[in-house]
Amino acid sequence: MWRSALVLCTLLLGACGGNTPPAAGGGPAAKPQPVAVQAVRSSEWVDRILALGTAKANESVTLTAKTAETVARVNFEDGQTVEAGAVLVEMTDRAEVALLKEAQAAYVEAQKQYERLQGLVKQGTVTQSQVDQQLAARDTARARTDAIRVRLSDRVVSAPFAGVLGFRAVSPGTFVQPGTVITTLDDVSVIKLDFAVPETFLGALATGQAIEAKSAAWPDREFIGTVRSLDSRVDPVTRSIQVRAEIDNAEGLLKPGMLLSVEVYNRPRQSLSVPEVAVSAVRERMFVYRVSGDGKAEEVTVTVGSRRRGEVEILEGLTEGDRIITEGLVRVRDGVPVNVVSPAG
Repeated sequence: MWRSALVLCTLLLGACGGNTPPAAGGGPAAKPQPVAVQAVRSSEWVDRILALGTAKANESVTLTAKTAETVARVNFEDGQTVEAGAVLVEMTDRAEVALLKEAQAAYVEAQKQYERLQGLVKQGTVTQSQVDQQLAARDTARARTDAIRVRLSDRVVSAPFAGVLGFRAVSPGTFVQPGTVITTLDDVSVIKLDFAVPETFLGALATGQAIEAKSAAWPDREFIGTVRSLDSRVDPVTRSIQVRAEIDNAEGLLKPGMLLSVEVYNRPRQSLSVPEVAVSAVRERMFVYRVSGDGKAEEVTVTVGSRRRGEVEILEGLTEGDRIITEGLVRVRDGVPVNVVSPAG
């Protein structure tokens, strides 16, 4: 009986040996595996430092009254764009105008008296001290005139620079005091974007670097700017440094106070790249499958760099133009024949 069992086992082993699959390297009878490939390309790469920033106006000021007086005229509307020097609010100034006329008349009279005494002192009719006294009186009259002109200028509120006005807070007839808010003025032709970056990136930051900002209000727009300055200190609590960038805002889409996501471009360079799906990993080793000249898959160890949107930067291991397998990787091994069904892009 045991002899019959031995014969049966021998027949089964022989049958199994006749169906042994080809080795991983692929034999003469190995069937080519269908794959899709893509050529290794050289393209521009840049590292990105991510942050959140707050938009600020290029210039910003809250306009207030300088004197206690009644508003006579308001010469602007809410949200109006004005030029530098535009007169926005005029206060009642009748009393000051009258005082100015009086002071000007006194100055003219003092000047005439001074000129008359200068002629008499040459004749010896008056003393030099009398001339000096009249000179002091003339200068006093002129200083009084200048002081009244300054008080008159305080009754006119003008735009210190070109920009966009906010809501007006006064009306004709409003009695204002020094510090009473009239309106706000912002120069938004350029937006200053302040954001914090961890101190670990300090060595990668420099003025002149390009940045890209995005806003939730304009999800389809990218706002390009430039780093203008770095703070002189690192915050000891957050261990971050404040960075200021400037963004051209000719379209007026960005407003002061908006929250923007920021990407700082660092180390722009030309590098090779492959699709992320083509890169496999075993422990710490990264590799791809390259199609060799004889139509077989070739396992190539690579050194990778940065990643972006489905692509991986290749630092070592490949050359431009190499055909890399991107689809059909499940059945591919080193040395297996392949059939390219999708050409390199």
